Amino acid sequence: MIKRMAVFGWIALFYGLAGALSCAALEAIVGPVQTESASRPAIKSPNLSGPGLGQKPPGFAGSRQPLILATFAEQETELARVQLMIESLRTFGGRFKEASVWVYLTEGLLASESEHLGEIESLGGSFMLAQAPEEATWFYLARKVFASAEAEAEATGKADILAWLDVDTLFLQEPGEFILPKGKSLGYRPVMHRNISPLYDEPLDGFWKRAYGEMAVPESRLFPMITVADGDKIRPYINAGCLVVRPERGLLRKWAETFPLLYKDPVLKEMCRQDERKRIFIHQVALSGAFLTHLGRGETLEFSARINYPLFFGEMFGSKRDFHDIREAVTIRYESFFDSPPPDWDQKLVGPPDRIAWLKSHLGDVP
Repeated sequence: MIKRMAVFGWIALFYGLAGALSCAALEAIVGPVQTESASRPAIKSPNLSGPGLGQKPPGFAGSRQPLILATFAEQETELARVQLMIESLRTFGGRFKEASVWVYLTEGLLASESEHLGEIESLGGSFMLAQAPEEATWFYLARKVFASAEAEAEATGKADILAWLDVDTLFLQEPGEFILPKGKSLGYRPVMHRNISPLYDEPLDGFWKRAYGEMAVPESRLFPMITVADGDKIRPYINAGCLVVRPERGLLRKWAETFPLLYKDPVLKEMCRQDERKRIFIHQVALSGAFLTHLGRGETLEFSARINYPLFFGEMFGSKRDFHDIREAVTIRYESFFDSPPPDWDQKLVGPPDRIAWLKSHLGDVP
């Protein structure tokens, strides 16, 4: 039977920044939590060794692991992607191929009869219930913010490093860069496209002025960042699909604290009503605010281009750079490309034949 595991609750969400918050303080930050029914799965801690796995991760000592991975799925079609992510880790993850993987799900998915739940569990995945403040859920991808904070709270004291990854992540090599150097609390990649981000040398528009003001981002913290796909010089704006953190430092919980400053602001909400892109990416704006206000510049590490490599990005969204060479790629992202790929897509890739063959054999059935 599929194990339905839930994280400890909303007080634990922010525990570890400066001690546990009171219930009243918590409600003041996030408001009421959205639920889908009155019933709740039994509350359990994640299985640290990963159900179904015969070996403990390398470096495992007691209950603490060097690396735990976590992700969030909101739609049933995303479960197939989670399954594939774990399969790639188990195949190509090297020293970390047995790492625990925590899968945060909405209550509907947790209670579903999807065949992928059993497959994910057989690969060592653990399931946890993800919740979000009701007011936040009008904004796309909001649930991911709060799920990441729950994962970070749960990982505190149990893992040296937590890797928060989007479901379309695949591993092609051992993710050694995920083991952050001493003194670093975040490993990240910049966004692929500029999208709604301001260019570094241009004045801020009304949206970003308002957002920076609400988040109290000082001008002195800003620095140039280069987008992955086009090489544009922008203000700090990092990709929310690959965040590797030291859980004790609390960045993901800071993200969840910062997000309500934006989605509760009536001016910003109206701007999001008028511009769908802002409604989609405002969660990433909140991440930039947390990144800039919570961590010192010296605590962050921009990963190499081998991490979060955007396969076939140009075919999907346009790009000045080419993304067909996977010879050095450690983790790749594929977005929606395999929803309807051309039949000869594998012939466009450059890289190790065994990796290309694995991708070809596994990506045909991914929705």
